[in-house]
Amino acid sequence: AMNGLHKLLLLTFILKFAAHGSDIIHGEKASENSLLYMASVQTPRGHTCGGFLITEDFVVTKKFKHPLYQSVILGYDIMLLKLSTKAQLNNRVKTIQFATSETNENANCYVAGWGKTKTGGHVVNELRVVKVSIIDQQVCQDRWDKIRLPANVICAGGYGTKAGFCQGDSGGPLVCNGMAVGVVSFNKGRNCTYPNVPNVYTDISKHASWINSMIKTF
Repeated sequence: AMNGLHKLLLLTFILKFAAHGSDIIHGEKASENSLLYMASVQTPRGHTCGGFLITEDFVVTKKFKHPLYQSVILGYDIMLLKLSTKAQLNNRVKTIQFATSETNENANCYVAGWGKTKTGGHVVNELRVVKVSIIDQQVCQDRWDKIRLPANVICAGGYGTKAGFCQGDSGGPLVCNGMAVGVVSFNKGRNCTYPNVPNVYTDISKHASWINSMIKTF
């Protein structure tokens, strides 16, 4: 079950930290006491998107609130939530470091969340995780064809594989070598079976200075 360790009111959102969290395409249930930085951003109706804890009082997620955000396909699909009460870090709740430089192509990574496990499915109540690889930016652009991808995104998963994210996983981290490098952003036409296109993530390294500035300011 979704293991809500802390329930914190954030404007209209409820944030739950969990040792288990997200539904992923062709993934597996996360092991106990893993991914302890994962968070579920919730409304009264339940889970709406994922997130991850980077300090005791800041969560990275997506809700289209970067000051330069205009459209999901233009990048800047990233948001910082400041907790009303600091999270109590312990053996069940941890933070994760975020990248400040670009990630190498073909790096072995994983993505996790509470999203759907298939197109048109339902969000789940246990944390699931799947391995994905970083895809060359030009290959990714060629596959997305008429949609011009911005420079501040990372492509990973999907595209000829059966592994990737789905609706409800948005906001969760792409983790490579123990560091958060991307934020789940979008796939093609809400299709989670990945016939021909990579999944797209916001590149955290491109926003590291903004994140650090917000943390210091607030």
